[in-house]
Amino acid sequence: MKNLLLAFVAVLSLNVATAQTEVGAVTLPNTVNFGGEELALNGAGIRKKAMVLKLYSAGLYMNKKSSDANAIINADENMAIKLHITSGFVSSEAMSEAVLDGFDASMGGNTSSLSSEIKEFIGFFSDEIVENNIFDITYQSGKGVVVYKGGKELGTVKGMAFKKALFGIWLGKDPADSKLKKGLLGK
Repeated sequence: MKNLLLAFVAVLSLNVATAQTEVGAVTLPNTVNFGGEELALNGAGIRKKAMVLKLYSAGLYMNKKSSDANAIINADENMAIKLHITSGFVSSEAMSEAVLDGFDASMGGNTSSLSSEIKEFIGFFSDEIVENNIFDITYQSGKGVVVYKGGKELGTVKGMAFKKALFGIWLGKDPADSKLKKGLLGK
């Protein structure tokens, strides 16, 4: 009976240990649930600035694994990017600037067609941002991009064009961080 109990505890411990993934100093869950669908971790990485400053750890969650950035950007399927802030240098102002720069790069400098959506999205980062804040930037098919901070819904931006430009920030031809892109794609 004692051996059976030890085996059960060992199996339970293994399941708990594999339910998360270490990404730098952060532990990301291997699955999340948004829009009523369980999404699995596709890949993860660390967003760095100047090669040394670690700004956040990120994970891309999808209903099926893919390493095809274009297919992910264009997919009308539930998906999410989890951002776990790891630096005090990430402030509301810094995040807003980075988001604007990201959209500019993702859209080849022509953001005018989505200017109101981008402004609305940036508004989700207006409250103070501190180390260990967690943002879930989700795309929920039929609903739009839904953003959460610490599990609390901040708002929704509708439109597939916006979703494509947003996910292009991390996965596009001119990503915010090319090493992070590879990590998100599971490479």
